[in-house]
Amino acid sequence: MKSGFIAIVGRPNAGKSTLLNSIMNQKLAIISSKPQTTRNNIQGILSDHDSQMIFIDTPGIHKPHHELGRTLNKSAYASLQDVDVIYYMVDASVPFGHGEEFVLNQIKGKSENIFLILNKADLLSRDKVMQLILQWQKRADFKEIFPLSALERRNVDELITTTKKYLSEGPMYFDSETVCDHDQNFLISELIREKIIYRTQEEIPHSVAVVIENKEESENKVYIQALVIVERASQKGILIGKQGKMIASIRLDAQKELRFILGKRVELELYVRVEENWRNKESKIHQFGIGELDE
Repeated sequence: MKSGFIAIVGRPNAGKSTLLNSIMNQKLAIISSKPQTTRNNIQGILSDHDSQMIFIDTPGIHKPHHELGRTLNKSAYASLQDVDVIYYMVDASVPFGHGEEFVLNQIKGKSENIFLILNKADLLSRDKVMQLILQWQKRADFKEIFPLSALERRNVDELITTTKKYLSEGPMYFDSETVCDHDQNFLISELIREKIIYRTQEEIPHSVAVVIENKEESENKVYIQALVIVERASQKGILIGKQGKMIASIRLDAQKELRFILGKRVELELYVRVEENWRNKESKIHQFGIGELDE
């Protein structure tokens, strides 16, 4: 039995969460076209007859501008400790710049097995992809380079097969039925936050957190109360919307997907509260369960 840990790192919005969901063939991580959607290290556990791979989806590494950003970077760096393979993921459709150089310098030397993942390679011609590979080979010594499309799941199976070759014989860290190390409340709160980001677009930045206040489950129904935290009263007004239409749309979107995931009828109640400047308050960041690290 081979087993090991694989960290998925890169800049915000490189497609890390999409790749994790594609590898697992189900939604574990929030997906958005906005950067900085992933806030906790989400572990996806892929088990088969001869291996177990634990994938860690990290927050995007970036130059932080507030305490939340510093916490997210700390969380991402911590995930690089003692992993067997690092997937360094870049958006192949975006030119190399200072942000990418910053991330590359942070991960150099963190592992002997660093794979370069050129995501969104399907948007480029074959010649352009080959040019990119040659350019990246000059920047660092990568064990493997994989052009792929996380969204379309192109070349993902080949990536998994190759990764196995770099793992050592080891124990099963989780039972074969476990696919994620986070509890159900975390996944529910992330799904609600995804719907908020989707519905509000540019009106509500990533200054929103979701906390599950109460969950009661019966044989055919789940009742959930969730608290949505924003930084300003104006954001609360946008989130609720005229005559409550925005919050109602978010609630219905979340209910529909939760019903599919949980396999039961879902009754969801959402409340909105203002916590001014919470992203710069370490106590609030930890209170809302963001960027929690294993000690």
